[in-house]
Amino acid sequence: MRRLIIEEPVSAAASWSRRLAVFALTVAAIGVGLARLHAIDAPAGLAVFAAAMLFSCVAVLLAISAFVVIWRTGRRGTGIALMSIVLAALLLGFPAYLAAQALRLPVLNDVSTDLIDPPDFSRSSAALTARNGHVGGELPTEWREAQRRAYPDLQPIVLDLEVQDAWSLVLNAVSNMHWKIVDRSPPGGRQGLGRIDAVDVSMILGFPDDVAIRLRPLAGQTRIDIRSASRYGRHDFGVNASRIRKFSDELQAQLDAR
Repeated sequence: MRRLIIEEPVSAAASWSRRLAVFALTVAAIGVGLARLHAIDAPAGLAVFAAAMLFSCVAVLLAISAFVVIWRTGRRGTGIALMSIVLAALLLGFPAYLAAQALRLPVLNDVSTDLIDPPDFSRSSAALTARNGHVGGELPTEWREAQRRAYPDLQPIVLDLEVQDAWSLVLNAVSNMHWKIVDRSPPGGRQGLGRIDAVDVSMILGFPDDVAIRLRPLAGQTRIDIRSASRYGRHDFGVNASRIRKFSDELQAQLDAR
């Protein structure tokens, strides 16, 4: 005699949590793609990404409710709910990291290796056009003190090279960093200063950040100062300091290769 085995249905909450998690990933991918292609501006791209985060949070809540239903009723869907949490975590991990950085680091979006006389951003027509008119500003005293406490390692770079040799080295480093040069002024003039203005983009949404590099000749040496500023937002989550460190490492790699 055959026995009819009736399987418990899949939890509706688990199914909906997976749908929302997949939808959130899709929305985030579209937002990132449009932002990096400059099809939408930075605030719009951030809004789309934030919406994806919200959908991910709802997916996690539905997955948790699915676990409760499955525990109480014996319905199927544990694997689906677990998959939903994994998919949501792929998106929520990034803002969780930013939140940790925000708690650990001061509210800064403009840092420099020279806090007394930071490099100025070029105001040439080419640079202004590339930066959409953004010129930066003075570093407030409280910002300078906050940077000293948070990033004591950000110091001027001094190379045992004449300024012309250092200029070539810096150009190679900027090229290897894949920064877009928007203005340059080779060493010369009364003070012998050299300047480079460049634009870098953030890793995820491709937001533009501005970089100014200044070369100052010394006796048989060259002092290099770099300033990195985020164009959007009040908190850079340590990105600008990290960018300066990577530039310094790249310069050292260029020196080692000579």
